Parts: sequence; structure tokens; C-alpha cells
Amino acid sequence: MNLILPPRITDSAARLRAAARARGLDTVQLDSFSVPGGLRAAHLHAGPGFADAVAPPLGIGLLEAPADWLARLPREFTGREVRLVPLREAYGLRRPVFVKSPNDKSIPALVYADGSRLPGPDAVDPETEVLVSDVTRFTAEYRTYLLDGAVHTASRYAENGRLSLGPVPREAVAFAERLPLASLPSAIVVDVGVSDGRWSVIEANAAWASGTYLCDPQRALDVVLRAAAPLGSFAERDRAFLR
Repeated sequence: MNLILPPRITDSAARLRAAARARGLDTVQLDSFSVPGGLRAAHLHAGPGFADAVAPPLGIGLLEAPADWLARLPREFTGREVRLVPLREAYGLRRPVFVKSPNDKSIPALVYADGSRLPGPDAVDPETEVLVSDVTRFTAEYRTYLLDGAVHTASRYAENGRLSLGPVPREAVAFAERLPLASLPSAIVVDVGVSDGRWSVIEANAAWASGTYLCDPQRALDVVLRAAAPLGSFAERDRAFLR
């Protein structure tokens, strides 16, 4: 059983590679986005571009949150307005907003002074859907790896908008496990944070493309192996969340 990795390895991917080897899994780092003839693999950890290129020919399915998951969450969990709109609609915004792509990096996740600062139609299809939300300042941000509705491992990754690795309080775990997790695949990453003294969801991320920070690499690997696996291995509840 192979874990496929992309040509460029992040620190997180290196930790997951070491964790995979420690439990006896083979790992293969490809030197391009092409799949060599005869290669067999069951899992991967990589960004969306590489995953989209190599997963289909290898028969690997990829779990991710629905594009509109954050926008559909009740405000008690987001603490702010979040909408999923086509980019052409976002062009008309005339106030500062935070904009990002739901499940890839085609639109950089940034605060934009207004819609005119977004990538133009010459760079991105105006029908591309983006998440638009109020600008929110989080005093602390935490990454949680969720498996079957429970936090499997977690790490603080930022304080006041700056990288800051550290432990996770019980409140972060309790909040993440209180989310409507039936609306997510069984293996997913959800980032949560504190803003104005209240807990809120920041975003959901595919486990197969997420950084681990100080998360336990073996437990993070458990989630990755579920989230990127042979197509025939997925339980019925997860099939609706395949990329």
C-alpha cells in the first residue's frame, strides 16, 4: 500500500511520510504530475493540483467538504456572514471582505479592499464560486483533524494573525465536536478560532491537502488515509463528499 507524495515536499508531508514509514507503509514521491506506468497506490497527501492529476488514474477518491458548507452553517457557528457567490458577483462588492476559494487555491485567501481587487476575468472564470465573508480578527486559531465526528488530533497554529504553534484548549475540541458533523465527510480538517471572546469556525479543509503544524503525525495520518483512499473503500455516507 503506497502513499503518493508530490515533487515538492512540505514539512508536513515529510512528517506524514515518516509516520507512514514507521507503520510499514511504502511512500513514493513522484518527480512530476504524471503517473508512471504500472504504479499502484492507495493514498496521497498533496495540494489540489497534484491530487487532481494523479488521483483519477490511480483510482484514489478524495474527500472534501461541500463548497457551500461554511456558507450553510448557522451563524452560531460562524459568528459572521458567509456567502458562496460567483466571482462575477463578488466584483461588485464595495467594502473590505475576506474572499477565498472553497476547496482549492485559485483565488488567494485574502482580505480584499473591495471586489475590484479580485483576480479579473482574464485570469479566472467569472463563474468560479468563492466564499465571501465579513473581515474577522481571530485572536487564536486551531487546526482540528476530525475522524468519525471526533477530534483525532489538533494544534494551535496562529495568534493574532501570526504563526504561533502550541497546544489546544479543551474548549476548542468541544466546539469542533459540537458542529453539525453529519454535513461533513468522516475524515476532514476544520479550523476553529476565537474572535471577540467567542468560538467560530474559520474553514474546512481536505485532510489530504492540509498542514499538520504540531498535530500528532500518526493520528493525522489516520485521517489522511481515510480521506484519500481507493474509490471502492468509501462507506456510503462518504460518497456524497468525493471531490
